[in-house]
Amino acid sequence: MKQYFGLLVCLLCILRATALCAESFDVVIRHGRVVDGSGNPAFFADLAVKDGRIAEIGRISGSAKTEVDAKGLVVAPGFIDVHTHADEIAEMPLAENFVRMGVTTVVVGNCGGSALDVAKLFREMEATNVAINVATLVGHNTVRQKAMGGSFDRPPTPAELSTMKSLVEQAMKDGAVGLSTGLIYLPGVFSKTDEIIELAKVASAYDGIYTSHMRYEDTQIYKALDEVFRIAREAHIRAEVSHIKLSGPSSWGQADKVLACIEKARAEGLDVTQDQYAYTASSTGISQLIPESAFDGGRPKFLERIADPKEKAGIVAEMEKGLSQKGRKDFSYAVIAFYRHDKSLNGLNIAEAAKAKRGSDSVADQIEMILEIQKNGGAQGVFHGMSEEDLQKFMRHPNTMIACDSGLRKMGEGVPHPRGYGNNARVLGRYVRELNILKLEDAIRKMTSLPANTFHFKGRGELHEGNWADIVVFDPAKVSDLATFNDPHHYAVGIPYVFVNGVAVIRNGEHTGAKAGQALRHACDSKLVSE
Repeated sequence: MKQYFGLLVCLLCILRATALCAESFDVVIRHGRVVDGSGNPAFFADLAVKDGRIAEIGRISGSAKTEVDAKGLVVAPGFIDVHTHADEIAEMPLAENFVRMGVTTVVVGNCGGSALDVAKLFREMEATNVAINVATLVGHNTVRQKAMGGSFDRPPTPAELSTMKSLVEQAMKDGAVGLSTGLIYLPGVFSKTDEIIELAKVASAYDGIYTSHMRYEDTQIYKALDEVFRIAREAHIRAEVSHIKLSGPSSWGQADKVLACIEKARAEGLDVTQDQYAYTASSTGISQLIPESAFDGGRPKFLERIADPKEKAGIVAEMEKGLSQKGRKDFSYAVIAFYRHDKSLNGLNIAEAAKAKRGSDSVADQIEMILEIQKNGGAQGVFHGMSEEDLQKFMRHPNTMIACDSGLRKMGEGVPHPRGYGNNARVLGRYVRELNILKLEDAIRKMTSLPANTFHFKGRGELHEGNWADIVVFDPAKVSDLATFNDPHHYAVGIPYVFVNGVAVIRNGEHTGAKAGQALRHACDSKLVSE
């Protein structure tokens, strides 16, 4: 009898062990080359997901509802893009151009423009459900406009500054991750540094970050950097230089000097980092070719000024001077990306548009074309203004994050900058595989743990047990950007799987329609509600 009892106990132990080994996961990704986001060397392992989190990494024998064979593929954390303009995500919740290039988390509210009511933004996202995780900054331009109306070329009154501080504080309480500025845009272009410091102090009190599209990205970039450093120092706040670049031939070749300035500031105790997109062209409104003084008082005042021959002559003279300062002969470096008033001009540079519409591509006619475009509502542009050598030097720096500076894309609409479709894939394909500018592990760190740590996104950015299961599976031999400046409407390729919070949003290279993203509300104790 004892013999039978012993056999029964042994059998029960075997059955229990078998049951444990056969533990059911939601997802198991097998045989992949894991690049965990830390910058450490890749290793081969399986990865299991349960209830939206990474449950196990190693040799996994348990079963799963979804099994992915990642042999020959890289398994990495989902990419985190800290500089986007995907602010309308509630209206385009699938975020296809982002998720198809491996992005699982975005930061919106950049360049000084954001939702004024952050709580409402998150409520709308959660009512709609979105495909990716979303955090937001609060924009300086947005709060300045709310507080000061249309009169901008002056300091705020004490009452207006108090209103601005209250708006920033409410946004931080509602979950914003920090304060952003766009100091080449209205109305921020007219603000003084002291004003920004006061607002940055509010964000700092909630452990927020300060991100800045600086006043200058050309030969005056050092003045702009000094302003960022002063704000970081006096407000006791972390600072991020948005889309670091050197614009215009006159400024090319100074990347080493710019990086040395940032390193000096860090050595002096400031926490300063930078982000970058992987292209030598920028994108913003064609209005940036016109002096900011022309816009004080809003659109009605702009129309009055260009209707006045004397004032218009002054604007034209400033535009011609700006060309000379940037080392350019004309405006052919600027391409019309989307002009609602006359879509036939989309894809033409300013010289080509002037020739088509005015019969001449002289600088005078190009300026008339620019003013005409702005008179008719403005247009989005692509500006070819950077050197590849500078781009690569910025990219190699260990504190440079990869960020696309793009909004959500509508397939086939206009001729937008290709970065919105291919930025991350371009880094992996061109700068890792083809040019060897970066090691694979370093490139992944710049897209994952570096932005997660910089913006205090807890539980994301690295493949660790217990972290949220934001995962990208890609083919290192095939990942590539197909979007070009002339033909931008193509999704990235070579990324067969993307998981957001454990849910497959991209499966076999196609969007599943899943909307598994979370609103990443930044809390006062630096932790995220979704943790």
